[in-house]
Amino acid sequence: MFILADDLGYRELGCFGQEKIRTPNLDRLAKQGMRLTQHYAGNAVCAPSRCVLMTGKHPGHAYIRNNRGIKPEGQEPIPASEVTIAELLKAQGYVTGAFGKWGLGGPESSGQPLDQGLDRFFGYNCQSHAHSYYPSYLWSDRLRIPLKNEPAVPGHVGLAPGADPLDPRSYEPFKGQDYAPDRIHEQAMQFIRDNKDRPFFLYYPSVIPHVALHVPDEELRPYHELKWNDPPFTRANNRGYTPHFTPRAAYAAMITRLDRYCGNVLKLLDELNLSDNTIVIFSSDNGTTHLDEEVDFKFFNSVGELRGGKGSLYEGGIRVPLIVRWPDVTPREAVCREPVVLMDLFHTLGRLTQTSPSPTLPRDGLDLLSLLRKPSGTLDRDALFFHYPHYYPTTTPVGAVRARDWKLLEYFEDNRIELYNLATDPGEQTDLAGQEPDKVEELRQRLHDWRTSVQAAMPKPNPGFHKSPASP
Repeated sequence: MFILADDLGYRELGCFGQEKIRTPNLDRLAKQGMRLTQHYAGNAVCAPSRCVLMTGKHPGHAYIRNNRGIKPEGQEPIPASEVTIAELLKAQGYVTGAFGKWGLGGPESSGQPLDQGLDRFFGYNCQSHAHSYYPSYLWSDRLRIPLKNEPAVPGHVGLAPGADPLDPRSYEPFKGQDYAPDRIHEQAMQFIRDNKDRPFFLYYPSVIPHVALHVPDEELRPYHELKWNDPPFTRANNRGYTPHFTPRAAYAAMITRLDRYCGNVLKLLDELNLSDNTIVIFSSDNGTTHLDEEVDFKFFNSVGELRGGKGSLYEGGIRVPLIVRWPDVTPREAVCREPVVLMDLFHTLGRLTQTSPSPTLPRDGLDLLSLLRKPSGTLDRDALFFHYPHYYPTTTPVGAVRARDWKLLEYFEDNRIELYNLATDPGEQTDLAGQEPDKVEELRQRLHDWRTSVQAAMPKPNPGFHKSPASP
């Protein structure tokens, strides 16, 4: 069972140091298994990271490398030729299901979930559709299922003209009747019940805590009782997601709601006597959101001392929580500090197929089983490579390499280089590129050699582009 949060920051769980948001169930899961504190997401944004998980391919040559929407609904699809972890497990007799946000191909595309090894799918096909937690429909396999939200609550809309931003009643239009994450959770629970006597693979890519700030009132009340200083998010600049009267409380409540879902699933495994033979993995697709007006990540200390957020190859954009509870493998309350990355989990779970790896399958990750047994161990890996050749509000096109404690970033627009020692400077505040020219040359050459070896796609210069003059 793989539970994937959406835009959850490195320090937004109690077991990873969060002090304001309540996550008792995930904290308990961490005590029952292992926390991996230097785990890297597959990429810095949603769809590419999910592609890495499902296909085991590094973003240097994974098919999907950015969030690119396709009309009328969905994202750029993974091709039929890709082999997903769901297909590998299904071929070995596992029943497979996904519940939540897909984002790897529209309803009629090659990336449609049921054409990528899944027996059951319920949730959002399209990432943009998932910006509202009160949509008018969700997908059940290949069918659109209506919800009781008519009209749907848009994910991007402001206060009504003339509405008083200090009056909580002005925010009532952003509440719906049928909360999509609840419906998704019900279906995930039913999948477990229906398949309790069969080996199953449950992929649970939750939409929480990705904005918009939508959460039922009953989850908000405990945080309102804390009486935080919580000024409204009014969407005054007419950009971003829907407003909320108490945005800090809403964000915390959303994460607690996700924790509640996790607790329900873990309790059900206990009730069905499945806990002792079910692997449970929890992580996030990338770092915390960059939208500081909606989400006050400084208030929550969402990335701790790390720098950056979603879209960035700084640690705060790609280092995320990872919890693994593997019966008879992971020690209780274990902590592993060895750097690992999302495609490692493809190869680790792939061992469950009990077949020899195909020469056509990716070799981009490592099997973590020995590390999960002995968290103080190390992996036979010289370096980790990162590749995001796109623009995002938090970055320009960039690549990076981490070799033990050294990390180098190379920006493609101007060939700017930054160098950090993560052992002494995990927050990436002191650029050592000018002081360590030999290390810069070594790591830059390794990064270039790696890009060549995997034929990594690179951005192409656009000489006809001219920036608009600055506004007065």
